[in-house]
Amino acid sequence: MLPLVALVGRPNVGKSTLFNALTRSRDALVHDQPGVTRDRNYGVCRLEPERPFVLVDTGGIAGENTHLETGGLAGATARQARAAADEADLVLFIVDGREGPTALDDELVQWLRKRDRPVLLVVNKTDGIDTRAAMAEFARYGFSDALPVSSAHRQGIDELLAEVVGRLPADGDAEVLDEDPERMRVAFIGRPNVGKSTLVNRLVGEERMIASEVPGTTRDSIAVDLERDGRKYRLVDTAGIRRKARVEEAVEKFSIVKTLQAIEHCQIAVVLLDASEGVTDQDASVLGAVLDAGRALVVAVNKWDGLTAYQREQTEALLSRKLVFMQWAEAVRISAKHGSGLRELFRAIHRAHASATREFGTSEVTRALEAAYAASPPPTVRGHVAKLRFAHPGGSNPPTFVVHGTRLRTLSDSYRRYLENFFRKRFKLVGTPVRFVFKEGENPYKDRKNVLTERQVEKKRRLIRHVKRKG
Repeated sequence: MLPLVALVGRPNVGKSTLFNALTRSRDALVHDQPGVTRDRNYGVCRLEPERPFVLVDTGGIAGENTHLETGGLAGATARQARAAADEADLVLFIVDGREGPTALDDELVQWLRKRDRPVLLVVNKTDGIDTRAAMAEFARYGFSDALPVSSAHRQGIDELLAEVVGRLPADGDAEVLDEDPERMRVAFIGRPNVGKSTLVNRLVGEERMIASEVPGTTRDSIAVDLERDGRKYRLVDTAGIRRKARVEEAVEKFSIVKTLQAIEHCQIAVVLLDASEGVTDQDASVLGAVLDAGRALVVAVNKWDGLTAYQREQTEALLSRKLVFMQWAEAVRISAKHGSGLRELFRAIHRAHASATREFGTSEVTRALEAAYAASPPPTVRGHVAKLRFAHPGGSNPPTFVVHGTRLRTLSDSYRRYLENFFRKRFKLVGTPVRFVFKEGENPYKDRKNVLTERQVEKKRRLIRHVKRKG
C-alpha cells in the first residue's frame, strides 16, 4: 500500500491547484471562488517513480467549523477534511503567502496539533512577492520547516516533493485507484438533489460524499472503488445537471463538463430520477446525453419508499409514457436513504454491462441480418430496393454492427429501427444502445471510361451506314 498525504487549509489558498500540479492531472476543480472543493478527492503523485504516494484534496475549513461541530455544508466539508487528516501519514498545511497569517489559520494550527499527525507548512502563492518576508510572517507557528511554493506557476514543486518523500514512511495504508481493466466503471448521473451522493454513501458504507438537501452540493466528479460479492467496481459521483438557462455560475459550468467527461469514461451510467417528481424535461436531457455517448444505461427511480400506492401507480404510468424511446433500459425502484432495491440495481447493472461488452462473431451477425431481411425486406424507394449482403461486428460498448450492401442510402429510419430491435431481441441485449454502420459497395467501373478499339469503331460505323440506307 502507498502512503497518504492530505492537503488541508482554509478556503481559496490553492489546495486544488497544488493537487493538480502534483498529480499532473486536472481531476480537481479549480476556481477563484472560495469553497469550490467539498468532497475528498484522491489521486496518485508519480513525479518520483520510485516513491509514489496518494494525495487527497480536501475542502477549505472556514469560520466556526474548525471544531467540526456545526452542521450544513461547511460542517460537512470540515468533517471530510478531518477524515482525510486522521488517515494521512503526512499533512500539508497550505497557507496563503500573499494574505499572510489569519485568525482562521491560527485556529487550524491548533486543530492540527491535536491530530497527532506530522505536519509540513506550505506557503503558497509566493510568486511576485518577497519570499523571505512572507516566510517570516508564518514563523510564529513554530514549524521547524516551511516551504514556499507557487502551485499555479509550478515554482518550488521539486523542493516540496523532495521534502514530502523524505518524510513519508516506507509503507502506508492508502488504497490506490488502480487501473484494473476488470473493474466495472459506473457513473451516477442525474439532476441536482436526486440522491446520487446518498446512494454512493450507502453503497460504500460510509460518509464518503457530502449529502445535503441543498441542490448542487456535489461539484466535482469523485471516484470511489468498491468490491461487492467478489466483483470490483469504480463508482463515480457526479454533479447534478441543470438546464442551460439556469446555469449562471462558472463553477457550475465546469462541474457539468466534468459530469459529461465522466459519462464518456464510464461503462454503465446509472441515471437517478426522483420518484416524487416523475420524469421531467431535464431528466430527458440527461438521458439524451447518455445515449449520445453510447453508454449502457440503468434508470434508478429513487425515493420510492416515500410514495403512496396511488402515487406509485401514477409514477409507473408516467415512466412508461415518458421513457418509451428507451424501453430497452431497465428501470429499478430504489431508496438510497434506506438501502432498498440495491440488489436489483446491481443485477440490472450486471445485465447491462454483459450486453454492452458482449463479443460477437461475423457468422452469427450475418445470419441475424439474413433472418431480419427474410422476415421483412426493405421497402422499394424510387424503384430501387436496398440489398443487405453481409454484416460483421464493429465494436463494443455500445455493440456496433457494420452492414455491407448496395443502395443502403435508401433505407428509411423506420427500417433501421427495425434492424436494431431485431438484433436486440435475437441477441437478448438489455440496457445498452445498439448502433449500425452501413457501408455501400463501390462500383468498380464507376470511374472507368469504355474506350473502343479500332475494330469496334469500324463496326459501329458500318452499323450506322446500314441503318441509314434502310431508313
